[in-house]
Amino acid sequence: MMIDWNQFTPWAALGGGVLLGVASALFILFNGRILGISGIVGGLLRPRAGDVGWRLAFVLGMLAAPWLYQVFAGPIQARVDAGWGMVVLAGLLVGAGTRYGSGCTSGHGVCGLSRLSPRSLVATLAFMGAGFATVFVVRHVLR
Repeated sequence: MMIDWNQFTPWAALGGGVLLGVASALFILFNGRILGISGIVGGLLRPRAGDVGWRLAFVLGMLAAPWLYQVFAGPIQARVDAGWGMVVLAGLLVGAGTRYGSGCTSGHGVCGLSRLSPRSLVATLAFMGAGFATVFVVRHVLR
């Protein structure tokens, strides 16, 4: 495996990570809630009075962000090396995993680890290990 150094963008990744970390910290500071996407979306599926507005605004903001980025930065060249069936299957598996793991990568990996949660450490190690294993099998064993 080779890294395409022309497409490697460490500064963009660092900037995105800083933005995610600051947003997570501000969210827990002002709302007392973990900024985990699966929990936010899950709360929309079983709504409670007074709890829907901020969740809906958050999800709509996430959906609008790529279009706003495109307005200011130009067209985005996205490439997915999988068919729709594989993308749907992957999404369903991730969704099932967030239910079994009591949270998602953002909830455990960003917020949980920053709070030194042992449960989040185990969850993060598990999903990162599974991700590494999956990439290895798909790229080196199945090809």
